[in-house]
Amino acid sequence: MKDAPDDDGGEDRGALARRPRRGERRVQQRQRILDAARTVFFRDGFMPANLDEVAQRAGVAKGTLYRYFENKAELYVAVLSANGDAFERKMRDALEPGLSPAEQVRRTSRFYFQHWTAHREYFRIFWALENEPVIGELPEPVVAQVTALWEQCLRLLADVLERGAQGGAFAPHDSWEVANILWTLANGLIQSEEAPAAKRLRRTPLERVFEDAVELVLRGLEPAPPASRAR
Repeated sequence: MKDAPDDDGGEDRGALARRPRRGERRVQQRQRILDAARTVFFRDGFMPANLDEVAQRAGVAKGTLYRYFENKAELYVAVLSANGDAFERKMRDALEPGLSPAEQVRRTSRFYFQHWTAHREYFRIFWALENEPVIGELPEPVVAQVTALWEQCLRLLADVLERGAQGGAFAPHDSWEVANILWTLANGLIQSEEAPAAKRLRRTPLERVFEDAVELVLRGLEPAPPASRAR
């Protein structure tokens, strides 16, 4: 009979040992909120997204949600940042050392296309920032934080272009401007896939058009041939 309390106590201690610590619980709870928010933002977009539903999906009270994120804009940026960090890491991986600058540009463009193919929802909510009603609601620091995610990745591409120009692989150019041209071109083509009329008019598979567009830019960056000697 004396063994029973010890057994119960052992079970209690075991249960306590298995129970997540407070810090771990907070991490898990925050992740559940992010997962729920991602689902709602992907489905509804920023403006219509309802934080009551986010809290319900995450299994927390709405007040608990606000302990982690002050408002919808902050939660929105947190969802984007999670993908943005992974995007930057994968983009760096695509820039293999030893490849020519032109091939690094091609690899980067292929990665961008493949990332869009696998994560179309993230691109949709990124592009939502370009809509004036959304920008009007997002606080300036939040817009700046999201812009910084783009800028980091554009800087990687601009650095490749700059190294190519300095090494003679490309003609002299404004590397930041060309990086923006490539980025804008890529986004325009990708968004055309969401527009039925543009998609019908294109007639060619998007991936092929995407690759051809990059090749046209690279051709324009080729250094001019040496001037022929005067006779």
